[in-house]
Amino acid sequence: RNFYYITILRDPVSRYLSEWRHVQRGATWKASLHVCDGRSPTTEELPSCYTGDDWSGCSLQEFMDCPYNLANNRQVRMLSDLSLVGCYNLSVMPEEQRNKVLLDSAKENLKRMAFFGLTEFQRKTQYLFEKTFNMNFISPFTQYNSTRASSVEIDKQTQQRIEALNFLDMELYDYAKDLFLQRYQYMRQKEHQEARRKRQEQRKILRAKQAHLREQGENSSSTDYIGNVERW
Repeated sequence: RNFYYITILRDPVSRYLSEWRHVQRGATWKASLHVCDGRSPTTEELPSCYTGDDWSGCSLQEFMDCPYNLANNRQVRMLSDLSLVGCYNLSVMPEEQRNKVLLDSAKENLKRMAFFGLTEFQRKTQYLFEKTFNMNFISPFTQYNSTRASSVEIDKQTQQRIEALNFLDMELYDYAKDLFLQRYQYMRQKEHQEARRKRQEQRKILRAKQAHLREQGENSSSTDYIGNVERW
């Protein structure tokens, strides 16, 4: 079978806050096996941020303080090929090298996807999806600016810390936004060129029809004149 891989990226700070609120209400990822190279990580490779059944009620400060929190740079990690860095074994290579490999891998995989969209650009995302797969949604996408993440008020220092914790996601998102807008502009330009081509073809057909009608009219006039001359 042929599969098309697609994804939707989100502003890293909003995404991080949204996940915190989700976890705060009792959500867990216990069913996620995090399988890489045929095995799941050990508890030493991927320690838990909490004890008990879930992490409900955790504060944003507690959420940020856990060094093993998979919310950090989640988009890069989920888009990259973890086998390139030894999966969850952080001792395979230096941290700086590991980060570069993960980011480069995530960028490459994103670029090679058939389609990706951005949560912050719903209408443009819909447009690109429809043009990419030649199909139309029955109703327009809605841009919701009021979300659980947007309802969280944070000071500048907290935002800067979230950005620092998600510095790979921040760089990936900048890359994704640039690539996304390039693809959008390309599709719009292609659409305009196609519309222009169709208009030119229609004008050409119309001119041909008009020329044909004029020719028929001239022939008819000549025939009438010759017939009248013969009668005279």
